[in-house]
Amino acid sequence: MSDPKIIVALDFPGAAQAMAMAHRLSPELCRLKVGKELFTATGPSLLEKLMKSGFEIFLDLKFHDIPNTTAQACKAAASLGVWMVNVHALGGRKMLEAAQIAVSSSARPPKLIAVTLLTSMEQEDISDLGIDATPEVMVLRLAKLAQDCGLDGVVCSALETALLRQRCGDKFCLVTPGIRPTDASLDDQSRVMTPEAALRSGSSYLVIGRPITRAVDPLQALLDINSQIRVPA
Repeated sequence: MSDPKIIVALDFPGAAQAMAMAHRLSPELCRLKVGKELFTATGPSLLEKLMKSGFEIFLDLKFHDIPNTTAQACKAAASLGVWMVNVHALGGRKMLEAAQIAVSSSARPPKLIAVTLLTSMEQEDISDLGIDATPEVMVLRLAKLAQDCGLDGVVCSALETALLRQRCGDKFCLVTPGIRPTDASLDDQSRVMTPEAALRSGSSYLVIGRPITRAVDPLQALLDINSQIRVPA
């Protein structure tokens, strides 16, 4: 498979657990996401090992700082050879543009996407921030900002993908966490959708963690989800 749609979230505290899980999966069937906990614990060395095993990596550090600091962080991430890196859209236009310039000037530019709203956030959480808008309005506003700044796409809930696909076009990359197979627990996610429904609504890539990594047989769970979304093994 040339373009796996599933990104498995390696939400582990250390390299040993992460590598053990990677060895139970297949780079032909998925990409891997390394987030803040794991990267802080292991650093770039883990990324190198995972990539040597054939996996493409989504480095999920959600950079959010002043423009120059964010740009330099994105440049450093690009130099590691990762497939995708992200920033927070709430960092604003200047930060997003600086990040895009930094990534595009790299020898091997990764995909650069922006986080809109975390999938754990609901209307009450947005109101607590003093923002008078629905999640859908905020996500669309931030996605259009990211697109205007030249980013490749956004992280969003699958519940917003149909709207974003309509408003941002077919080439805009929509990466959706909060994906849960029908029989899986919601855990700490609020705005969720099944894998098949998410792709049907316009998602480009699906971030899936515990339904795969906590399965008795992670590879079989991955195969089952790929089968559900009609992606051949």
